[in-house]
Amino acid sequence: MFTFFDANPGFWFDAFAVAGAALLLDALIGDPRWFYRRIHHPVALIGGAIGLLDRWLNRPVAASVLRFGAGVLTVLVVVGIVGALAWAIGYGLRRIEPEWIGALIEVALASILLAGRSLHGHVAAVARGLGTSLADGRKAVAAIVGRDPATLDEAGVTRAAIESAAENFSDGLIAPLFWYLLFGLPGIAAYKAINTADSMIGHRAEKYRAFGWTAARLDDLVNLVPARLAGLMLALGAALIPWASAKRALGTMVRDAGKHRSPNAGWPEAAMAGALGLSLGGPRQYTGDHADDPWIGAGSRKASAGDIRRALTVNLVTGVWLLVILACGFGVSYAANS
Repeated sequence: MFTFFDANPGFWFDAFAVAGAALLLDALIGDPRWFYRRIHHPVALIGGAIGLLDRWLNRPVAASVLRFGAGVLTVLVVVGIVGALAWAIGYGLRRIEPEWIGALIEVALASILLAGRSLHGHVAAVARGLGTSLADGRKAVAAIVGRDPATLDEAGVTRAAIESAAENFSDGLIAPLFWYLLFGLPGIAAYKAINTADSMIGHRAEKYRAFGWTAARLDDLVNLVPARLAGLMLALGAALIPWASAKRALGTMVRDAGKHRSPNAGWPEAAMAGALGLSLGGPRQYTGDHADDPWIGAGSRKASAGDIRRALTVNLVTGVWLLVILACGFGVSYAANS
């Protein structure tokens, strides 16, 4: 496959092949804790740089226009440096002989920037916690969502976990792979930098209203296509599961995706709600802020730990579908370039 990153990737650097191998590697080993206790994860390094610029440039006493400019500068600096470093690394890897050694290193680097196994582990921990007590479920869900866990009953904890499973399937897998297929290592690295900036400074709180505006809007832009692809992929995954409904997933997406406050998160969440026959979203309480959000989906609001496991099954089956699609893409690319 030819990408904008490299007009002549060679057999080992075929974008579909590297993406598929990275997806499989992430599923098998994820982010080993023993390894990242010794070195910093690249996303943690990106987050550290964003936090440093936040402390330096985001002055509460400054005028909004100056804070907006500082936010633009922060995003440009972080994304620009990350993208340039990734380009330089990719350029060097393509000059290693034999070629397959460089390709294996690129697979490992791309895998580090995927979050499928990590997502599964965090969401599964919520189901295990609820199996013990509501307090344990609240504690586990607090690690993956921003809402106030003390206000959540069992159904609320469950819905929060399922929403996270759906939204982060898009952010953690579909979007990084999408940008890798287009632009190689610079694409996936720049995406992770943008997504990390949004999670750290793209908030509605007064401190970040101006400073984080660019990060939030840029994250919306780069997820515009991947989020819709993620919704379609989840519906495709549901088609292979007897107790899930692909038809209902597609219908719920069309009807309810636009109800979400995010222009993108509603697509995978609506697909998951329809696939499982649940209602997600709805009113929720954040720390110091109440959000009277509409319901997404026309199913039951009484979700339980078993529904979390069903959502994870949809994610897993969809991941297998994704791997098959990438393998087919490699086959077509190989045939076209041989």
